[in-house]
Amino acid sequence: MLRSEAGATFWRFLLPVTFFAALLAVFGLGLNNDPTLVPSPLVGKAAPEFSLPRLDDSTQTLSRKDLLGKTSLVNVWGTWCSGCRQEHETLLALASDSGIPIFGINWKDDPQLAREWLTTLGNPYAAVGVDEDGRTAINWGVYGAPETFLIGPDGTVLYKHIAPMTLEVWKKEFLPRIATAGTGP
Repeated sequence: MLRSEAGATFWRFLLPVTFFAALLAVFGLGLNNDPTLVPSPLVGKAAPEFSLPRLDDSTQTLSRKDLLGKTSLVNVWGTWCSGCRQEHETLLALASDSGIPIFGINWKDDPQLAREWLTTLGNPYAAVGVDEDGRTAINWGVYGAPETFLIGPDGTVLYKHIAPMTLEVWKKEFLPRIATAGTGP
């Protein structure tokens, strides 16, 4: 009787400890992964078709057609997004110096707040589309803001970056892809 009780106690102790150790191992592996390395099913494929009202003029739209013919960036942002504010100076510098147009998708935001943001902080965008309901962002596979897509002149998604854009990321991740694709400004 004592032997079976001891065995039962051993297993009742061992199973939770083993499960907890396995869970710690999984979490530990996850902590070593770069959170910006979320694969995008769009890379290497055509950018999704979309048509959004423009932030600056409700009679015009921003669509996939605007991306064609030149290398461009599509930046998904919102005034509610702290990372978007963090990357804003970098986007202004890129808009000024890179020769590559940046198109914005203002995601799940109040258009008036977005206009005020750009008036106050400066506008790096060639055009901004308003995606109030978030459906266009879903089609782009957006997980959260900010996200920036590199688009080739033929409308192909060349790269997707999740997290605030920095000059280091621009130099390390974007410029080599632009050079390799032969799609410079």
